[in-house]
Amino acid sequence: MKDIRYKIIFGLFLVSLISSIILSIKPASEICDINSGCEIVYYSAYNSFLGVQNSYYGVIIFSLLSILMISYFINPTNNKKAVINLAILIGALIALYFLYVQNFVLKAFCQYCLIVDLSTVISFLLILPELKKGFLGIKKENEEGITTGS
Repeated sequence: MKDIRYKIIFGLFLVSLISSIILSIKPASEICDINSGCEIVYYSAYNSFLGVQNSYYGVIIFSLLSILMISYFINPTNNKKAVINLAILIGALIALYFLYVQNFVLKAFCQYCLIVDLSTVISFLLILPELKKGFLGIKKENEEGITTGS
């Protein structure tokens, strides 16, 4: 695979996985400075979904995405690329929501959460050229079979 963007995204997934693991196994008081705002985010109502801490979701999701990326590097298929792109798109929307919550609702930031959120947004920016070509990153053909798009 010649496209370096997906290798960078894989690295960002690994960084996000490590941050999620740290948030899952350590209490905020052990990983954050007292005045950093991290504890405000960590102990807020926004730290869990359906009774499960968000960092646990992060561990599962970034583990699965990392495995999928390795599989994609070994045997690239359009289906794998589509799943990766869809996951990044959904993840970026969720990350933007959490950035909004930290900035405007809680007025506090968690450094590990920021790593995950910004890594996901950067991943989205990296696949944006792919999405402009079509969801699979393949140029679309019109009815006459002529390739269109950039």
